[in-house]
Amino acid sequence: MDPVRKRMADIFVFGASGHGKVVLDAIERAGEHRVKLLLDDAQQVWGSTLHDHSVAGGRDVLLQHKEEFQSGLVAIGDNAARMKVANWLLAQGFWQVTIVHPAAVLGRGAALGPGTVVFAGCVINSDARIGANVIVNTGAVIDHDCVIEDGVHVAPGCRLCGNVFVGAGAFLGAGSVVIPGVRIGRGAIVGAGATVVVDVPADARVAGTPARSIR
Repeated sequence: MDPVRKRMADIFVFGASGHGKVVLDAIERAGEHRVKLLLDDAQQVWGSTLHDHSVAGGRDVLLQHKEEFQSGLVAIGDNAARMKVANWLLAQGFWQVTIVHPAAVLGRGAALGPGTVVFAGCVINSDARIGANVIVNTGAVIDHDCVIEDGVHVAPGCRLCGNVFVGAGAFLGAGSVVIPGVRIGRGAIVGAGATVVVDVPADARVAGTPARSIR
């Protein structure tokens, strides 16, 4: 057997949508874990195949294999749904791995929480702190000393300048830009292509350049 494969840890992945497809690719390219069990709550996808992995079932199936798999990853794009499954896993005694695509760049002192995935082309610069179950999607840039709390989705092509704070569960749309020192509140939504130049309150929705509140 290939000695490299012998060192790879067997894990499960929960989520078999389009986002799950990209997560599987990142895991395989990173080469530190081997996906042995693919799961999803949606019964209509049970038995289907995603990147050569058959969807085995939902949470009941995972519990049946609990002795085999103590660790895995939630591959769900929607923040609320992802955190719901992540919290269930934690309550059941599972823990999550962290995945960094080999085509991403991490600066010195950057810290990533469990369940976080960093995709291809991303740059996370020095001393940025990324919480648990965060998606740093394709080509996003998070600069020095940013703080990203749990359950955030930083969509493809986002640009966060230095010292930006993003509260738990916030969503930053594709191609959005946040200038240095701005705070994005918990659960806020930033529209695609927006330029955020002032703080965004919790649960607010903003869009445009400069970004303004929308209904």
